[in-house]
Amino acid sequence: KVNQAGVIPVIFASSLLYLPDLVSRLVSSSNSNSGWQRFIQTYLVNQSNWFHIALYFLLIIFFTYFYVSITFNPEERAEDMKKFNGFIPGIRPGRPTAEYLQFVLSRITLPGSIYLGIIAILPNFFLSLTGDANNNNFPFGGTSVLIMVGVGLDTVKQIESQLMQRNYEGFLR
Repeated sequence: KVNQAGVIPVIFASSLLYLPDLVSRLVSSSNSNSGWQRFIQTYLVNQSNWFHIALYFLLIIFFTYFYVSITFNPEERAEDMKKFNGFIPGIRPGRPTAEYLQFVLSRITLPGSIYLGIIAILPNFFLSLTGDANNNNFPFGGTSVLIMVGVGLDTVKQIESQLMQRNYEGFLR
């Protein structure tokens, strides 16, 4: 799997970007429009702002590495493979397998995080190019596209496994 993290880094990044806006609205009075609130609205909340787009992209890359480091444990995977008599051709079971898995994971996380970032910022990028910063009616945000594609791929996998199961039943009879 090239994208081990799924859509979680995108959700984390967008939540972190909108957290200062939430705090500033809760803390300040309803009529005040301080410099911090203007800064937050202009640079962190405005999705067509180039600073927002760049920061969002970098946060997605950061959270992809962070989430993958938490959820994928190469040592545990190597032990599981060893326990179930699995192996990687050319790699000895145990510690060498864990090192190889860590090596591969470090190589595929960067392209996966860049892919996530590009998919997530494309709608914002197009909004900034059109100059329509106030258009919140864009039907497919980056997160929505990622979720739809993920659900679609999972559905196809489930259908294929059901079809294979039925074919094997007919074959074994």
